Amino acid sequence: MKYKFYFRKSSFKKDLKNGNFLLNLISEFKPKNVLEIGVLEGATSRNICELLYKEYKENFNFIGIDLFGDGLKENNPKEFTPISYKINNPLKWIYFKLILRMRPNSKECVEFLLRKFKNSVNIFKGYSKDILKKMDLSHIDFVFVDGGHSYETVSEDLNLLISKLKKNSIIICDDYNIKHYGVRRAVNEVKNFHEFEDHERFALLKIKK
Repeated sequence: MKYKFYFRKSSFKKDLKNGNFLLNLISEFKPKNVLEIGVLEGATSRNICELLYKEYKENFNFIGIDLFGDGLKENNPKEFTPISYKINNPLKWIYFKLILRMRPNSKECVEFLLRKFKNSVNIFKGYSKDILKKMDLSHIDFVFVDGGHSYETVSEDLNLLISKLKKNSIIICDDYNIKHYGVRRAVNEVKNFHEFEDHERFALLKIKK
């Protein structure tokens, strides 16, 4: 399966190779229960769900967490990549503004994109640290971490995940090798306690307990 954009913004827009690499990792590990932290407009979520649906039909579980535009302007550029809310493509502007009447990175618009899988999908709006503290993660097999990129946020997310995930669960952290983010520092603090692989853009952790 090849990564598709579904008329949405994606962090893989100029990096299709790694979008396909992520899907290949999911195909390799064959998880049934996937968590994505940092949904943006849902392009990666849709790709993951299409892949899981192909493998399991409706017998899978996908959870997405995002701020969906709230609070982003208050964060520094080491937390989130600056995103323009302006829609430059005229066809895309017509589709979202006049037909759907939804903001592309809103929770309801992402849920609309994932409506085909509504019985298998749960989307949560808020800060990952607050939601993860309340969430039962004992069934999760695979996590894609692409939310806040500051050291503090990634470190807190990783520590919460590691404390709650079962043995052999997989965590993929995006942007591991981008220096101005804190992802690398946070991952490096825990990588020696788990199976670790550096995949150019991604860090892969396999949980040991």
